[in-house]
Amino acid sequence: MNVRPDPGGDSVLALERAPSARELGRLARRSLELELFTWPKPGLVSHFDSGAHEDMDASLVRASAHCLEPFFTQLAASGAAGATLRVLRDIGIAAERAMLEVTRGVNTHRGAIFGLGLLSAAAGRLALEGTLAARSLGEHVRQAWGRSLRMTAPSGSHGAYVFTRYGAGGARTEAASGFAHVYLIGLPALRRARRWGAGEEAARVQACFALIAAVADTNILYRAGPAGLEHAQAVARRFLSEGGVQRGDWRERAARAHVDFISRRLSPGGCADLLAMTLFVDAIEAHA
Repeated sequence: MNVRPDPGGDSVLALERAPSARELGRLARRSLELELFTWPKPGLVSHFDSGAHEDMDASLVRASAHCLEPFFTQLAASGAAGATLRVLRDIGIAAERAMLEVTRGVNTHRGAIFGLGLLSAAAGRLALEGTLAARSLGEHVRQAWGRSLRMTAPSGSHGAYVFTRYGAGGARTEAASGFAHVYLIGLPALRRARRWGAGEEAARVQACFALIAAVADTNILYRAGPAGLEHAQAVARRFLSEGGVQRGDWRERAARAHVDFISRRLSPGGCADLLAMTLFVDAIEAHA
């Protein structure tokens, strides 16, 4: 494959106790990279293959993540300055333009720009206040910007389409809730797998399957409708109910799910974004 995991990179994300905006931007970028360097994730791009995507590969996704780092840094600094949602949105729009320029029009990280951007802004604010260790990033997002998020209708995205057609909330609803799926699904699954003695990649796979099983992923709904979503969730729930990564053959079972998703063109891109957000929040809580 065209990209291999960086042997000198972090397998576990690290963070200074009093992180600067620049370090928070780096952490957001590394969270995206660790999501990429996780396999097997059903239907998703990784360093191993392109999953259910014909328009992107690992090189493209990694280039996208790198181009976004300065924008996450800017979002963290703006959060520290008490920016309104409108200001953060303008930075996000600039980040999306930069992403599309690097990827030649391919949407690699639109949802991550939105979610990780808000979490970066929250982290910047709480770090400035000295409350990063004691307060939830998700709760800060909900309190600071949740009302504005709920009042603004989604538009111009796959998420907006499925919101109109199926009523699925997508990234905006997730953020307004304080990232409920990150805190109630992703983080517990990640940490539970670690307690079982799973390695870091296995723990990330467990969290990914847990998110797929629970989330009404708008990318799957856009591609395959409710039937596709029902199938994807059933496959993920079966993997989990049969032991997840606790079983010695977990990688083979996850790879079979991956092949199944590819054959059906199912790509849980929203869950990939939520996995990156889970890793970001986990690093904040572990090292703040």
